[in-house]
Amino acid sequence: MKWSLKLGKLLGIDVYLHFTFLLLLAFLGFLYWRATQDWDAVLRGLAFIVALFGCVLLHELGHALMARRYGIKTRDITLLPIGGVARLERMPEKPMQEFWVALAGPAVNVVIAAGLIVWLGATGGLTAPEDLSITGGSFWQRLMIVNVFLVLFNLLPAFPMDGGRVLRALLATALGRRRATVIAANIGQGMAILFGLIGFFHNPFLIFIAIFVFLGAQAEAEMVQMQSALEGYRVRDAMMTRFRALAAADPLSKAVEELLAGSQQDFPVLENERPVGILRRNDLVKALSEGRRESSVGEVMCRECESVDAASPLRRAVESLHEKHCATAAVVSDGRLIGLLTLENVGEMIMVNAALGGEKRSGLPPA
Repeated sequence: MKWSLKLGKLLGIDVYLHFTFLLLLAFLGFLYWRATQDWDAVLRGLAFIVALFGCVLLHELGHALMARRYGIKTRDITLLPIGGVARLERMPEKPMQEFWVALAGPAVNVVIAAGLIVWLGATGGLTAPEDLSITGGSFWQRLMIVNVFLVLFNLLPAFPMDGGRVLRALLATALGRRRATVIAANIGQGMAILFGLIGFFHNPFLIFIAIFVFLGAQAEAEMVQMQSALEGYRVRDAMMTRFRALAAADPLSKAVEELLAGSQQDFPVLENERPVGILRRNDLVKALSEGRRESSVGEVMCRECESVDAASPLRRAVESLHEKHCATAAVVSDGRLIGLLTLENVGEMIMVNAALGGEKRSGLPPA
């Protein structure tokens, strides 16, 4: 994620801190100072926020470790002011796998809260709730209460939060993933509207949560609908067959000529007649603006935009493009370039198929 600071690795997973989290700490520090005029209270308040986000990090790690049990890797975990995000390479497709991955995060908070309440009870550290505040009262009791809140909040059936994913997993066992996603997303958006109304009259922060939930539910529903539309297709069904390619040794001036001569924006790059990358329009323009006009295509191209086999499932290829932030991939057959796969062309194929009533022309065997 952009604008993030890498904190290190935890159990082999990269952990990042978004810069807005630092702004949050600065803002809360200012509020604590204005309320107390006491630097000790400010430090205690900020220490509590850091401890809280330590619990959020463990929550996300719970998701990641459960996903690892099902062979799904986690790209990274990023801490944001609104919580944490664990980026899985892919979401579990089997309903019960998604069920357990979704529950693993709140389960971590249950363990933390249970451990704290047992320890506080054994040491006589429990105090009356009215004696607690953000900067005052038992540090560990406040942390226990917040973990209980995290469990209850995350298990609300508001997609795409954990409770929404649990709901989708349960519905998917009977209705299928696509229909279950639509229902869970609609419930999530309904709850988002409710959060927004409550936030408008009582707590403005709920408005931000409502926006996050509403847009997240919409994005998840759209993604699953797209995945469903791609089922049964191979890469060759959506690839472009009329395109221009460049050689890695070509100067950027030739790339500019090809860019201006037609509507193609990204170009497959060949070396010894085999594709080795993609020259993207944005990379070309950036290189020109930096004065690198004498550079070769091979020096500017993106090597992360890997080739895909023409016989590969189209859905997996599209997911790979999204994961690598690439809009284009070279299509090969027996190592030879035969086409170009673009997200734009995939979208056009989905649109045409919808207009034709969902007719398929792929040679995939029935599922």
